[in-house]
Amino acid sequence: MSRLAQTAGLTDVQREILSTVRDFVDKEIIPVATQLEHRDEYPTQIVEGLKELGLFGLMIPEEYGGLGESLLTYALCVEEIARGWMSVSGIINTHFIVAYMLKQHGTREQKDTFLPRMALGEVRGAFSMSEPALGSDVSAITSKGVKEGDEYVLNGQKMWLTNGGTSTLVAVLCRSDEGHSEGTAPHKSMTTFLVEKEAGFGEVRPGLTIPGKIDKMGYKGVDTTELIMDGLRIPANRVLGGTTGRGFYQMMDGVEVGRVNVAARGCGVAQRAFELGVSYAQQRQTFGKPIAQHQAIQFKLAEMATKVEAAHAMMVNAARKKDSGERNDLEAGMAKYLASEYCKEVVEDAFRIHGGYGFSKEYEIERLYREAPMLLIGEGTAEIQKMIIGRRLLEEYRFQG
Repeated sequence: MSRLAQTAGLTDVQREILSTVRDFVDKEIIPVATQLEHRDEYPTQIVEGLKELGLFGLMIPEEYGGLGESLLTYALCVEEIARGWMSVSGIINTHFIVAYMLKQHGTREQKDTFLPRMALGEVRGAFSMSEPALGSDVSAITSKGVKEGDEYVLNGQKMWLTNGGTSTLVAVLCRSDEGHSEGTAPHKSMTTFLVEKEAGFGEVRPGLTIPGKIDKMGYKGVDTTELIMDGLRIPANRVLGGTTGRGFYQMMDGVEVGRVNVAARGCGVAQRAFELGVSYAQQRQTFGKPIAQHQAIQFKLAEMATKVEAAHAMMVNAARKKDSGERNDLEAGMAKYLASEYCKEVVEDAFRIHGGYGFSKEYEIERLYREAPMLLIGEGTAEIQKMIIGRRLLEEYRFQG
């Protein structure tokens, strides 16, 4: 393990899991990541390796065939995977959020049906809130589910699904006005529907179309898609938790742990950027000596390492708070905000250390430079995190006048 970003108080089992994951990343991901990324190729062999390691079931309870590990263990594994290639951590994350939502909010039948196969990676999860005109305003969702007998008919267009093509189970947030009077607050008339589908693109089941991959600046390899519902019929027993009107809260619970995940991804990418920068600085020579011996570069390395440590500490704190059963939206928001911003800064400094070579596709830092911006918007922008943080601080420090 590296000197940076160490975590105190881990069990022997946690240390063994992390050591195994890091070894896998070093041997199976880092050597091929840039090549696969440049081809925008899905990392099938890597995903099969993650299945064998049991990572698709890392937080799924043992009674359903998972490893029953904590959010902290999961976040530290994500940190390691993102250090190798952030896209791979995204494949795991959306699956994990759906499994977490099922574990926390699903009916017994829903848990029994999906969690054992999700633990094995046989059923792969994706979740869908956003829409083309939505942005951060979740209350403006227009996709709708209308009950007809023992079924719901879903119509609408969703956007930005990670794993949209490769997934076989999608948690979709829609409006469902059934049982709610006119004028009900928007967030109280939303329902999460569990939509089963075939993997692939095109019409993946009657009434459901996955048009194709969205071409992105970075975060390649993983499939990011739209989802179009046109008269999609699903049985009433596929309402998450069995009761309508709870979808917003279920999704926010999932996004909360997702923010810890995004913070972990930021930590992992920043760690890799620091590794690349400090290594290159000791090899590249100018004015008769390695650039690492120039004070200006040492200052950069010092700032980079400090940011890696600070982001890691906040991510670990947010994960442990959630594991304790306490509310952690403040800590998760802070961790996601700081880790994504610091990741961008550390990557840019490593890019600067590489000089002109950093602009070349032959060097790994070029890929990281295109990947880091995604973390600034994933699971809520910096501005959304600041709103969450500010509101929670005002709750904690309410003026007693």
